[in-house]
Amino acid sequence: MGNKPPRTIAFLAFDRFQLLDITGPLQSFATASELSGAPAYRPIVVSRDGGLVASSSGLQVQTLSLQQVARLAADTLVVPGGPGVHDASRDPRHVDWVRRRAVAARRAGSVCTGAFLAAAAGLLDGRAATTHWRECRRLAERFPRVRVDADAIFIRDGKLFTSAGVTAGIDLALALIEEDLGRALAMRVARHLVVYARRPGGQSQFSETLRVQSADDGTFDALHQWIAANLDADLSVEALAARAGMSARHFARVYRAKTGVTPAKAVARLRLEAARRQLEGAEARIGTVAHAAGFGDPDRLRRTFHRHLGVSPRAYRAGFAA
Repeated sequence: MGNKPPRTIAFLAFDRFQLLDITGPLQSFATASELSGAPAYRPIVVSRDGGLVASSSGLQVQTLSLQQVARLAADTLVVPGGPGVHDASRDPRHVDWVRRRAVAARRAGSVCTGAFLAAAAGLLDGRAATTHWRECRRLAERFPRVRVDADAIFIRDGKLFTSAGVTAGIDLALALIEEDLGRALAMRVARHLVVYARRPGGQSQFSETLRVQSADDGTFDALHQWIAANLDADLSVEALAARAGMSARHFARVYRAKTGVTPAKAVARLRLEAARRQLEGAEARIGTVAHAAGFGDPDRLRRTFHRHLGVSPRAYRAGFAA
C-alpha cells in the first residue's frame, strides 16, 4: 500500500434502498482495509438531502448530503437497489448526480436493481449489464439499449459494472478488491467474511429448484419435492407422468405449459444443481457425487459440467476450497 491515500467508495442511499446492497460491499471494502494493515478504502454513504435515510427494512442509515460531497472526488460509485429505486430513477437530482459522478469516477456501477437508476442515467446504454433475476426482463423492456444478461453474477463493461441480486454485491466487491489490491488479499477478505472468493462464470443467480417452482403455480410442488429427493431414480417422462397420474403426452404438455421447460430439461438442471451443491460443501468422491445426483458415472458428470459451466467438477470444487 505504501503511502497511497485511501480510495473513496461512495454509496448512494435513497428512501427504501435495500440495506444489504450497501452494507455487503461496504463491509467487504472495510475488511480489505483492516486486513491490508492500511486504510485502503474510505467508504462513505451519501443521499440527496443528507441525514438519516430509511432502508426498505426500516433501519436508518446516517448519510452525507450531495452538497456536502460536491467537491469530493470518488474513486468508485456504487448505486444500490431496493423498492425505492424506481422513484429515485424518476428524480432528476438523483439521475443527474449519478451521471456526473460516474463520469468523474474511475469506475461506477450498481448492485441488484440499482441497475435501473444507472440505466436511467444513461450509464448502461450499449453495455452488457445484469440485475436481480426477477427484474431482468423489466430492465430490458424499459431500457432496450441495455444488453441484459440474466445469468451473470456480475458484469464489468469498461469502467461500468453491474451485479445480480442482493449478495452478488459482495461478489462484485471482492472482484474490485482483487483488481485494486491483488488476489491474495481478496481471498483473505473472502475467508474472513466466510464467503467464496468467486462463483464460477455462467452460474445462475438462483437455484434451479427455485427457477422451476417460481414458474409453476403449485401444480407440481409434490412432484418437484420427490424429484429432488430421488435424483438417482428413473426420472423419465413416463415415470414422472405415472407419478403425477397423467399420460406421458398430457404430462409433458402440461408440465411445459406450467414451468416453461420440458420435464427432461428440468431434471437435467436439477441434477446439475445437486452435483454443484455437493461439490461446494463436501469432499465426496466425484464418482459418489455423480451417482447421487443421477448422472450414473463420472464421465457423464464431467461432460455436463464442461458443457454448462465450462469447468470440470474438480476445478469447480477447487473454486470453493479457497
